[in-house]
Amino acid sequence: MIKKAVLAGGCFWGLEDLIRRQSGVLSTRVGYAGGQVERPTYDHHSGHAEAVEISYDDEKIDYKHLLDFFFRVHNPTTLNQQGNDIGTSYRSVIFFADEAERQMASDFIELVNRSGRWPDPVVTSLELLTKFWPAEDYHQKYLQKNPGGYTCHFVRSGSYLS
Repeated sequence: MIKKAVLAGGCFWGLEDLIRRQSGVLSTRVGYAGGQVERPTYDHHSGHAEAVEISYDDEKIDYKHLLDFFFRVHNPTTLNQQGNDIGTSYRSVIFFADEAERQMASDFIELVNRSGRWPDPVVTSLELLTKFWPAEDYHQKYLQKNPGGYTCHFVRSGSYLS
């Protein structure tokens, strides 16, 4: 079955580039979520986080494995910051669609905290997804179009699920 998830963890370029490569991920789009601005743009998205909408085949990669990868490619302990990017646009957020996703995400945050991999506690917030607004075309697959472009994301070893 094809499902969707929306995750935010810093600049959407790097997050999208790593997530799109995962087996079972069918497509990705970058955009904005979690704010009140209607039809946000890159220059005007106050309150929104830069996010990635992920379409995935849950028979090849399930929600828990997406969360596992998400927590391995960004620092979930820095409030409103990833690398040099600072501000609420770069906050760590799991946008849940229903109570089941919210509970799985909450449980996963507890798992990450118990793992001891980070010296500080996880600050990733859980927010109900109300609307995902796609970003401008030039942001879509940005690092594929600009291979030398900026990213602060990288894959850390070791699954939280093992």
